[in-house]
Amino acid sequence: MPVAKEGAEHNAEKRVRCHLVGEDPAVAEERRPGAAPPVGVHAVDDRHPRPESEVLELRGRDGRAHPAATEPLERGSEERPVCAVRRQPGSPPARPVREQPPEEPHVGVRRPERAPQQRLGRSPGGGPRDPGDDSATHPHGSMLAPVAGQPADRRRELTLAACIIGSSLAFIDATVVIVALPTIEADLGLGLSGQQWVFLSYSLALASLYLVAGSIGDRFGRRGAFAAGAAGFAFASVLAGAAPNGETLIAARALQGIAGAFLTTNSLALIRSVYGDDAGRAIGLWTAFTSIATIAGPPAGGAIVQWTSWRWIFFLNLPLAALTVVLAQAGRCEERRAVRVGRLDLPGAGLAAIGFGSLTYGLVEGAERGFGEYWWAFALAAAALAGFVLVERRVAEPMLPFALFRRGNLAAANLETFLVYGAIYGFFVYVALHIQTLGFSPFETGLVLAPPSLVLVALATRFGALADRHGPRLYLTAGPLLIGAGCLLTLPIESRGDFWVAGTASLAVFSLGLAMLVAPITAAALKSAPAELAGVASGVNATVSRLGSLTSVAVIGLVVSLVYSARTDADAEPLTTGLEGDALAASISGFRAGMLVAAGLAFAGAAVGALAISNREARGPKATPEPAPAGS
Repeated sequence: MPVAKEGAEHNAEKRVRCHLVGEDPAVAEERRPGAAPPVGVHAVDDRHPRPESEVLELRGRDGRAHPAATEPLERGSEERPVCAVRRQPGSPPARPVREQPPEEPHVGVRRPERAPQQRLGRSPGGGPRDPGDDSATHPHGSMLAPVAGQPADRRRELTLAACIIGSSLAFIDATVVIVALPTIEADLGLGLSGQQWVFLSYSLALASLYLVAGSIGDRFGRRGAFAAGAAGFAFASVLAGAAPNGETLIAARALQGIAGAFLTTNSLALIRSVYGDDAGRAIGLWTAFTSIATIAGPPAGGAIVQWTSWRWIFFLNLPLAALTVVLAQAGRCEERRAVRVGRLDLPGAGLAAIGFGSLTYGLVEGAERGFGEYWWAFALAAAALAGFVLVERRVAEPMLPFALFRRGNLAAANLETFLVYGAIYGFFVYVALHIQTLGFSPFETGLVLAPPSLVLVALATRFGALADRHGPRLYLTAGPLLIGAGCLLTLPIESRGDFWVAGTASLAVFSLGLAMLVAPITAAALKSAPAELAGVASGVNATVSRLGSLTSVAVIGLVVSLVYSARTDADAEPLTTGLEGDALAASISGFRAGMLVAAGLAFAGAAVGALAISNREARGPKATPEPAPAGS
């Protein structure tokens, strides 16, 4: 009998291990054979996953990528504190649970058993868990975690490809329609006003809803908002391609603008959330490929209009939109969800759309026909934007939290965006007009102004990666300085022959500055915002860049007109073809004054970059090593 009793005790001891995970050795010493086990200790089989609280503690302490919660405990980890159970750098990864030898069952603190589908990324009800895509926050870089089927890097690449194609749709449709307008007018009988509204309805909807679209993506999931934008763009394209009259086409173009706002803002926010601290290089790739699409769009559109029908410039959006949705879904990642809760700020969204839309309308139409006729648009914009500020300060869940602008880099990057993008668009618009005044054809003008886009394609990714590595301040200072210098180098251009010397030098310097600026400034504006507000940050940056470009084009145009009127009494307009004598000289003087304004905007942006951009904030806080626990 004593032998049988001893054998029973031995078997019981074999079935129940008496070390708790992370148990202090002193406590383990007190637990002698025969002593009652601590409360809550139970035998756990060898497939028991690590308790969730321990996994979360480990993830919070270690900035490196962590295994899933279902990974088995390390051999011998029972004798070490939980905070010391870490995989050493260079060590091989733990084998999957089913490959572990079964001879030594792990012992831990039992927790309620979860249904198997929950561990596999499914909801308690059995349906697929909403990944929340991109609204996740992680203290160390990318928020993306691998999902079964494809590695994490592959899913990031698929997401980036979807963002490039979707954004290219919106960018191409902003310009390709210009080539087709004469043919559309002849087919539908639009008249001059109808042609203007085919273009303007798209631009107004786009500019009005950048901020709203970004906020919706932050609140309900950026990947879903992005895919919905692609689907909406496809629907609007079908409606535009099948439009029987001008009114239907204008309405379809407005719908395209609404969908385009969801595509562009959520594409950048999605890249920011998926790539994390490497977003600068990814945004450089996004800039390069969307630039290629923007360059190729108008020539391709002209060929389609000439050899088939203008309707196909809209129908061809359908396969691209479908590919965008497929790639976005294929790149779906299992990411921690941190979407904002509560009601959407509808009053704020409406006031923002009215304010930015009416301001854009006044700037565009006022530049064409005189600002005095459109005073009401500016008054409406001022009232709506003032109401927007009041609403955002009072509601519990504001669409645009103004505390966001207390982050130095976000406010500085957007101020610099307004100034420098004003210089960029002022350069492109008025250099194109000026050299045509001197005798260049439209085709020649398009060719000689292509190098900035080509250099951007070649170098944007490199400068984005450099800004990720070293911080953006150098590039956000040197880039605008080069852009301003490029504007000044256009001043000697008085004839067609002058362009081949001064104009070539101007384009070379300007192109390098543009490539140095675009990816770092976009990344700085997005990375300075919390990850859960990346959509709002993207919407703010897109709105600021568009308003900066429209404002500068209007202001520079006003300066050119004033200088021209002061130098000549000719009835002809400045910067138009066929000018001679005093009228041509006055036009050249007006162009020079306009380029001085553009250069001043660029130099002001460089000053903001040098004085207000922080490399430390852009790189984020560095993880500090945790102190060793007492007694270890």
